[in-house]
Amino acid sequence: MEIISGFSKLSKKQKLAWLAAQIAERQSDTNQQEFIADFESYQHRDPKVQKLYDEFSENTLTNFYMPYGLVPNVLMNGKLYAIPLVIEESSVVAAAAGSAKFWLERGGFKAEVIDTKKVGQVHFLWEGDFKKIDVLFDELRELMLDNTALITANMRARGGGILDISLVNMTEVEPNYYQIKATFETCESMGANFINTCLEEFARTLKDWAANSEHFVGREKEPLVVMSILSNYTPECLVRAWVECPVNELGYFEEMPPEMFAYKFSKAIMIAKNDPHRATTHNKGIFNGIDALTLATGNDFRAIEACGHTYASRNGKYQSLTDCSIENGVFKFWIEIPMAVGTVGGLTSLHPLVKKSFEILGNPSVKELMELMAVIGLAQNFGALKSLTTTGIQKGHMKMHLLNILKHFEATENEVKQAVEHFKNNVVSFRSVRDLLDLVRIEQPIA
Repeated sequence: MEIISGFSKLSKKQKLAWLAAQIAERQSDTNQQEFIADFESYQHRDPKVQKLYDEFSENTLTNFYMPYGLVPNVLMNGKLYAIPLVIEESSVVAAAAGSAKFWLERGGFKAEVIDTKKVGQVHFLWEGDFKKIDVLFDELRELMLDNTALITANMRARGGGILDISLVNMTEVEPNYYQIKATFETCESMGANFINTCLEEFARTLKDWAANSEHFVGREKEPLVVMSILSNYTPECLVRAWVECPVNELGYFEEMPPEMFAYKFSKAIMIAKNDPHRATTHNKGIFNGIDALTLATGNDFRAIEACGHTYASRNGKYQSLTDCSIENGVFKFWIEIPMAVGTVGGLTSLHPLVKKSFEILGNPSVKELMELMAVIGLAQNFGALKSLTTTGIQKGHMKMHLLNILKHFEATENEVKQAVEHFKNNVVSFRSVRDLLDLVRIEQPIA
């Protein structure tokens, strides 16, 4: 690839032409027109919609499609939902749907939001006596609230705004290092822009206040603001979801009685609580569901994952986000997880399919969406653990991938039919599919 200046200023056609030329220079058999046509084939048929997609990001060339699936029969707090998931892994949707149906017959999922506070910080260096700034901080706090009054007016009218502002002494970590830590309520929005705008005003207020204060002298008048930014770790923006039923109502799993299933399930949770290797894969499965719903609703899955993984480490080691108990003959399985999401702002009101997702969900409030996120993560985790502790993960997982393997080998419609029938009672693997197709293609009977 050659260095290019001003790439962002090129039209989409010019960007594609440049890229095609670069690829052709590296691969002499590349047809540049076909290369460009392949990219253009994924664009939306409506130019207005495509322009909207292009403006979501920078240097866009085309659209990258992901499957948009649906998990029906999700009963949460007595209300029935169908939950849209955007994910490329079919076994995730299948597992969540299976769990939804399983718990539908046992009272469904319960969920509650514990709190919705979000956090932002101004990180700054200040050379002075902490006691002095600590005593004067009430004055600074009031000035910060006054100077952000116009910024927060609309949010306050909706019941949100700045909840608290505090000074944090971090000099044990780094000499002269302090934080202004603020908590916010952002109502139906995720609130990143709102929080960051407030924080930057806090930083300006801090500098002006220190420079003009009669109580400070010398370097005390010159705090150095390092950065002002929200935190994606929001341990007080918390939601809980759970399922429960008598152990004997769990039913049989293959030949496994419910008591043994509950026992093995609880031990699987114990392992994920104590072994970070297992906990990582365990929590990844939870986020298979959460991320997919996050994408479908135009929220930030990266922020939600980062927060969840930090929360999983809050006790000093990385642990399972889900928990389980068996008491007095009752099986209970639950998740408690931070979840900062929005139903307005960002892509939620712009992306056409995101709008459809909210319609499908019944246009939920932020709290309801938080609950649904937790529920789909719990459902996905239950499905994964059910497979792991009974039949093993590969039996169902690989069968869901059978069609993808067949596509890799360019199987015909007739070969697909024969393979699907054959693998009803045989283990799916890349090699076993290849061997089967070899047999079919030399017209040998299938055993």
